[in-house]
Amino acid sequence: MLIIPAIDLKDGQCVRLKQGEMDSADIFGDPAQMAQRWLDAGARRLHLVDLNGAFAGKPKNLAAVKAILEVVGTEIPVQLGGGIRDLETIEQYLDAGLRYVILGTAAVKNPGFLHEACDAFPGAVIVGLDAKDGKVAIDGWSKITGHDVVDLAKRFEDYGVESVIYTDIGRDGMLSGINIEATVRLAQALTVPVIASGGLTNLNDVKQLCEVEREGVAGVIAGRSIYEGTLDFAAAQTLADELGA
Repeated sequence: MLIIPAIDLKDGQCVRLKQGEMDSADIFGDPAQMAQRWLDAGARRLHLVDLNGAFAGKPKNLAAVKAILEVVGTEIPVQLGGGIRDLETIEQYLDAGLRYVILGTAAVKNPGFLHEACDAFPGAVIVGLDAKDGKVAIDGWSKITGHDVVDLAKRFEDYGVESVIYTDIGRDGMLSGINIEATVRLAQALTVPVIASGGLTNLNDVKQLCEVEREGVAGVIAGRSIYEGTLDFAAAQTLADELGA
């Protein structure tokens, strides 16, 4: 079970949002320094989100992303989502050193683009599905669609996505615990790995996730919990390794 630290980027800084609200950002400092912190703590993957890009529909924090990649080098894979709307942007990010790109709103609105991306960059495309009560949300969570998250994920799996990041938007940034039931239901329906997101709070959450790892839950993204101290990242990854051994 991978514990994946999140570095959310807004105006060149590392921030955390509550339920995706841009005006609720808490600032945590320099993104490259934060990447080094998690690298030193034993992170085996990093999760980046270009928040400005997600709202603008095009990359807005490229300098910060490149600074992170300079720190990380080839030590661990880095994945990024937010504002990726064309193949050229994907190529630019992968050439810069990203291992994976994450398509969310663009995939839901334009499945053909996701299909093209998976064909052009096999093994490098992750789809991010944000949902509330089983229905997929788009546009920075401002719109709830009629798409069932499981049905859509199965369709995207057929396209060749590397994995699926599932976020329960009702829990993201709220330190209210992972929606284990919904995450497992999605993982059981797919053959590609599912990465949980939204609500990770403490070591008990890590323990619960490890108990369902065999169902296809390969990792969890850690955000506010590791920034506010309700979860010690190094202890969480150690526990996950012990339980997964």
